Amino acid sequence: MEIYSTEEQQVEAIKSFWKEYGTSILVGAVVGLGGLYGWNTYSDMKVAKAEAASVAYQQLSANTSDEAAILKAADGFKAEHDQQGYSLLVEMMVAKSAVEAKDYAKAEESLKKVIAAKDAGSLGSVATLRLARIQAEQGQGAVALTTLDSITDSAFDAQRDEIKGDILTSQGETDKAKAAYQAALDKGGISASPLLKMKLDNLNQA
Repeated sequence: MEIYSTEEQQVEAIKSFWKEYGTSILVGAVVGLGGLYGWNTYSDMKVAKAEAASVAYQQLSANTSDEAAILKAADGFKAEHDQQGYSLLVEMMVAKSAVEAKDYAKAEESLKKVIAAKDAGSLGSVATLRLARIQAEQGQGAVALTTLDSITDSAFDAQRDEIKGDILTSQGETDKAKAAYQAALDKGGISASPLLKMKLDNLNQA
């Protein structure tokens, strides 16, 4: 099963958002507090930290070295910066590198950190999709289906149902797989995954 597919575009969109607006959002929030309460020194420090985290993250994301190098760089980033938005993106980067190295335990560890974060938002849903794919890849289909059921953001319903279909197909549960693929189609999944209709057609012809 392909672990990194359609949701990769969503992560890239989130990365781009943080690169372009992350520092500005943090700066705006802190300056606002400074104006209300006169915390000028505090706000200056927070602005500097936000800017430093932004630069460090962009340098880290440009790193295309092997897993060991990425892990070392990621550990350095997390030790020096406490900006959660960037820290979660770093965990996603570590997970991707670990999957490429077939270090699934490390990938799961990083993804679970993102999922457990209180303010992960959409990134948490993407991490959950990836975690389920990894579990399925390791033959843990039942666990993966349970993981998918934890997604509550309706924006990810189609992707969740498509992955359910993939898992059920691999388990030989053809009727359940058809139902999952159809549910994904009904929720507009084909716009994100052109192969979705083909998957359903293949099962109908079997």
